[in-house]
Amino acid sequence: VFITDLSGKAIISRDYRGDIPLTKAIETFSKYLTEVDEEFKKPVFFVDSNGDVISSPEEVGTTGMGETFVYVQSNNLYMCAVTQRNSNIALIVTFLFRLASVFKDYFGAFEEESIRDNFVCIYELLDETMDHGLPQSLDSTILRSFITQEGNRMAEDSKSKPPVALTNAVSWRAEGIKHKKNEIFLDVVEKLNLLVSANGTVLHSEILGAVKMRSFLSGMPELKLGLNDKVMFDATGRNSTGTGRTGKAVELEDIKFHQCVRLARFENDRTISFIPPDGEFDLMTYRLNTQVKPLIWVEAVVEPHRGSRIEYMIKTRSQFKSRSVANNVEIIIPVPPDVDSPSFKSSVGNVTYLPDKDAVVWTIKQFHGGREYLMRAHFGLPSISAADYDAGDKKKGAAHGQTGENAWKSPIAVKFEIPYFTVSGIQVRYLKIIERSGYQALPWVRYITQNGDYQLRMA
Repeated sequence: VFITDLSGKAIISRDYRGDIPLTKAIETFSKYLTEVDEEFKKPVFFVDSNGDVISSPEEVGTTGMGETFVYVQSNNLYMCAVTQRNSNIALIVTFLFRLASVFKDYFGAFEEESIRDNFVCIYELLDETMDHGLPQSLDSTILRSFITQEGNRMAEDSKSKPPVALTNAVSWRAEGIKHKKNEIFLDVVEKLNLLVSANGTVLHSEILGAVKMRSFLSGMPELKLGLNDKVMFDATGRNSTGTGRTGKAVELEDIKFHQCVRLARFENDRTISFIPPDGEFDLMTYRLNTQVKPLIWVEAVVEPHRGSRIEYMIKTRSQFKSRSVANNVEIIIPVPPDVDSPSFKSSVGNVTYLPDKDAVVWTIKQFHGGREYLMRAHFGLPSISAADYDAGDKKKGAAHGQTGENAWKSPIAVKFEIPYFTVSGIQVRYLKIIERSGYQALPWVRYITQNGDYQLRMA
């Protein structure tokens, strides 16, 4: 593994197995960077024993031995790994990115200057993160327990004894953690991506969810989380469409777990079982590609009076249950450039004109479910001819691929946050905490729905 600048000049390197001439490998990589055109460069390339780059995957291995180069760029540096074996490329790429993340955690920034200032510490980190070509611990929290930023060694009596987390199956959690009050906070946060056409048809809707946790539990607790997961309900013979105490079941897609979750257990019986890291972490993320009606509906009627003024009538309606409340709602309405003399009248909230963004922002602090509000906006237009106005629009809209009078008619965007509500209907059925000392812990669960890329096209 070696780190170079953008021209391929080596800054620091580490040879783990001794089976590749390091100087020759660095020269080959530098030659590749300088001689191969940018469009033909690949993050993984093979060099045969003659020093020639093999561009076709079918030819790899046909010319005898050679080396595979894998590199990633971080700021103004390249991190490159070289192997002679048939290694797992995805593992090598992940290792390089995680190593860059460790350096950032230690030195604040991963740049040439920070490397030159911390040679001793970086050599220690390179030694501890890989052993004889096999990746080891890449968790900066654990590495800090025996490699300080100053590069100081541990005390003599503990030198021979590695941290428990390195030899333990649970590398993400240290032993002996104690908290005065044992609590765990779980937030289910969902973001709604939505695109609605001018005639009111939902063109695209998608829910991106995350289960975020903050753990303040002593010892080595075992947690079990139960969700109203449709696959689990079907597997256990429960009625997934019933309206009983468990409510409807949700079919989750593209689930991604934190490394602490036991995947084999989840694949077997859909139980989410884990030993949590201490502090804040994302337990899982998921996606639902499902048709969702707009939670906040916005209609805009625009009346342009060419050469004099333009009027807007905006109607917004909340399409969720009355017991829920959307907080800090912002409705962002695009307006033509160079309008002046803004005047607003709204049934609720505040309206602001932002000339630098060519937009009007209607802010509603609390938007209760089942409510409807109106806002009127009136602008003066510069007294210029229609031809000049169209030409100006063309210049403004060219960057967005729009021309003429439509240049400013980009979609209305909406921002919001609805607490105690999930648009998918996902529910935490239980969160069990088991610890051998038998202490009682308090689990706190919260649901939040936010806007993602939420847009409604204007008629």
